Amino acid sequence: MRKNKTTLSIDVGGTGFKASVLDARGKMLADSIRVETPYPCPPKVMVGFLLVLAGKLPSFDRVSIGWPGVVREGRVITAPHFGNKIWNGYPLIKELEKKWRKPVRLLNDADMQGFAVIKGRGLELVVTLGYGVGTAVFRNGELMPRLELAQHPVFEAKTYNEFIGDRVLKKIGKAKWNIKVRQALIWLNTLLNPDRIYIGGGNARLISFNLGKNTKIVSNAAGILGGIALWKSKTFNG
Repeated sequence: MRKNKTTLSIDVGGTGFKASVLDARGKMLADSIRVETPYPCPPKVMVGFLLVLAGKLPSFDRVSIGWPGVVREGRVITAPHFGNKIWNGYPLIKELEKKWRKPVRLLNDADMQGFAVIKGRGLELVVTLGYGVGTAVFRNGELMPRLELAQHPVFEAKTYNEFIGDRVLKKIGKAKWNIKVRQALIWLNTLLNPDRIYIGGGNARLISFNLGKNTKIVSNAAGILGGIALWKSKTFNG
């Protein structure tokens, strides 16, 4: 059995898929590639698309997938970007393992990004700002699974997705969006009192206000790099 296994790591997003192959230490063996998300994207289209994406990269021994929604025991529970009704309960791991004949792990995308950036001490919050808003909470390195804070109403019955998601950014512009993001972070700080906050995702680069000393912006590549940490984690619960 090979000890130095390679991992195909895929970050599924509402606007694009990013992927690379990582060595046993988490180093990319090839430049990451990005392709636009196909729409509509029912399960059959998604599986075929992932197979094509993998074919553009070096060979691999196992697969990690960051999913923009709730997953449980290899099944998709929610898929806000692709349609909750058609995706609910879909056995994505089973279908991909059948196609690839390799082990697959599936985790919420913010959770997977968190595995790449957390320090493993205290309470750590990961917030991803992209097409939607993702959140992940870790306590002393242990993932608190299945938390979907972005779906919680925060203002005038709007969820975080509806308050600071990409559609809002495009509608109101960067200046007003930054005001809303700052307020959202205040709410999350008040709710959780985290020791550290990490902000990732494609829209994190647009933040223009000063962040607190316990908050920092992390590389968008973390969504891929978390794929190796996912296999090392003793607390994985996907």
